[in-house]
Amino acid sequence: MTSFALPHELHGDGAHKVFAVHGWFADRSAFTPLLQDLDRTAFQYALVDLRGYGAARADSGACTTGEAALDLVQLADRLGWRRFSVMGHSMGGAIAQRLLTVAPHRLRRIVGVSPVPASGLDLPPEQWELFADAAHRPENRRAIIDLTTGGRRPAAWLDRMVERSLACSDPKAFRAWLDSWAREDFHDRVEGVPVPALAVAGALDPALSADLLRATWLAWYPRAELHELPCAGHYAMDETPLELIRVVEDFLRADQDEDDDRAGGPA
Repeated sequence: MTSFALPHELHGDGAHKVFAVHGWFADRSAFTPLLQDLDRTAFQYALVDLRGYGAARADSGACTTGEAALDLVQLADRLGWRRFSVMGHSMGGAIAQRLLTVAPHRLRRIVGVSPVPASGLDLPPEQWELFADAAHRPENRRAIIDLTTGGRRPAAWLDRMVERSLACSDPKAFRAWLDSWAREDFHDRVEGVPVPALAVAGALDPALSADLLRATWLAWYPRAELHELPCAGHYAMDETPLELIRVVEDFLRADQDEDDDRAGGPA
């Protein structure tokens, strides 16, 4: 394992530790819309910048989900987190599932917000070209964001999302990440793992739909749950932040409820 330390920021001081892992189009600022309303007494959130993004924009690496999972375990060690949960958005959802292959005994729960399945994403040739060229074509990034939010978001918001994406990501790393999250299939290594796993889908997102997650996430994980947000597309943190917080934190909080049940009730 390398000595690389993921740049991060901590929010809250709760006993339940949670990594928040961003997706392909953003750095840790993807979670900014959630920060004011998180439960900071029950949870402590660590928002990270993956290699090639944000404060790690200039840091080289393989830019793979497997490498990112190891980076998170190393950061957990640095933070003194023996056990933790992970909330990952899109590509970050694939990384959360990679952790099931690296350190399942340390995971309390995983949450995927519009998560890429552990089987990758089979993009038709024309879509692959759109995604691959997005590394150096802002108009492609805008088209992808518009498509995955159902074509319903304001032009100014789309422009702002593209500007953030360009500012926070290294183009070479951005392109390299695509090969990992879209083309690597490791689902046979996670199928049957009993870690509780919540998938959150946006009803306006045709790419990572509830139907796709039923056929993947719910089929693989014996303790899986699925929640669909009716007014969200692919970017629930921006589109429906309060609804997302409620769904995610209710799921995470159930871990403590189960511990209390096993112990005969709360102390």
